Amino acid sequence: MTVIVLVAAPEGLRGHLTRWMVEVSAGMFVGNPSKRIRDRIWALLADRIGDGQAILVEPASNEQGWALRTAGKDRWYPVDFDGLILSARNRR
Repeated sequence: MTVIVLVAAPEGLRGHLTRWMVEVSAGMFVGNPSKRIRDRIWALLADRIGDGQAILVEPASNEQGWALRTAGKDRWYPVDFDGLILSARNRR
């Protein structure tokens, strides 16, 4: 399963994501796209996110079973604590 969260996303990105995933809450998308489609979606999001932020949680072969990608303004970012990936928040 793949989860994408959009924060302050430009017009059109949410609509584009509904082609591939289900919007379960405002800005939160859930789906099961293939790795190829997921990588293409991420390339588009990373390119068009602007001043917003995109967060992607995807399956991975690690201890947690998932990996995290972020793009855009660094409101949230992944931090590695001895192999455990957590999300930290910038306080500006």
